[in-house]
Formats: sequence, C-alpha cells, structure tokens
Amino acid sequence: MPEAAVDLIQDAERAQSILQPIRLRLLESLRQPDSAAGLARRLGMPRQKLNYHLRELEKNGFLELVEERRKGNCVERVVRATARSYLVDPAALGALAADPDRVADRLSASYLIAVAARAIRDLASLRRRSDAAGKKLATLTLQTDVRFASAETRHAFARELSAELARLAARYHDETVSGGRRFKFFVGGYPDPGPGRGHAPSTAPGGDGGLKTGGEAVP
Repeated sequence: MPEAAVDLIQDAERAQSILQPIRLRLLESLRQPDSAAGLARRLGMPRQKLNYHLRELEKNGFLELVEERRKGNCVERVVRATARSYLVDPAALGALAADPDRVADRLSASYLIAVAARAIRDLASLRRRSDAAGKKLATLTLQTDVRFASAETRHAFARELSAELARLAARYHDETVSGGRRFKFFVGGYPDPGPGRGHAPSTAPGGDGGLKTGGEAVP
C-alpha cells in the first residue's frame, strides 16, 4: 500500500494511541522501513519496549508490514509508517469540536479557527467517501503571502477581496441548473508567525498563489 500524504485521525481512541512522545518518535523514524531490532539500535532503546509500541501503532493503522525476514529461528518484521504526516480531525472531539455557529465574533481568530476546523471535518468525510468509491476529490486551494504597508492597506485589501468574492459568487452561483453541485469556499488571513514558527512561505511576497485542483468525487 503506498503511503498517504496526510492521515486524518478521525476518532478519539486512535488519536490517543498516537499522542505519546515515544510513538511519535517511532513514526518519524519509520518513514523508511525498519524492524524493531533496527530501531532499537538506532534509538538506543530496549527492543522489548519498542515491540509493544510498534504493535499498538500497527493495530491502529499507523504502521504497515513491508516484509518478513527469517533470521535463524526468528522472523523479523519490517514495518513503515502509513503516512508522511498526521492531523487529528476536530470531529474526534465530538460535541466539544470547534463550531463557527457558536462563535459570536465573526472577526475573531476563534471564528477563523472554527471555520478551518469545519473545513477539515467536511474534507475528512468527503475523502472517506471518495476513497471508498475509488475516485478523486474535487478541491481547489489558493495560497499566497501579502506584505501590507499599513493597517489601512490591509483593510482596503479586505474590502476589495470581499467585493470580488461576492461578485464572482453572484456570477457563477446557479440554483436552477440540473446536475449542479454546491461547493464551499472560505477566505482567511492571519499574520505570518515568522521563521521557524510556521510553514515556509509558499510564494515570494506579492507573487501569485499556488493552485491545486483534483478530480470529481461521489456526491
């Protein structure tokens, strides 16, 4: 099975099984296949202790078997991580998950966080359905960095962006056509956290954002 780019962890029990320092370290070490004996040598830890954590990670779908090697009277299992990155789906928190409908201040960071969390929940559900159908999920991602000279220019940018989004929505939204499909869009912005505190800039300041599209999925 090819490793996934991102594994969305969708239930609390599975999240609990990974959120231990030793298991996070093991997953990072198993981006390349290895055995318990190999990991014990690399990490300087007892093999018996590692075996327990490896079994738990494999039971919860974070590791997959690559091969079995016979060494004398023993069989050595070689495993690897099933994904390159992991993200806990906010739905794992159940009723405690962030909900934009419960945030009164639409201009707050809490509201942006709640909207982003809802997008993750929706995408997790849609991806499960598209994977089950063997189809790609139709998505659109636009990303860029903008350096504003002042708060006034930032406000002007927000006004223009809002007006343009409203214009495009009015132009393309169609409730009458048969076979149409509704898509959700949201636009959010936040200050750059600075070097070493967030992701690397996706573009040069003022440049065009990256664009990514996918294929159609099940409804």
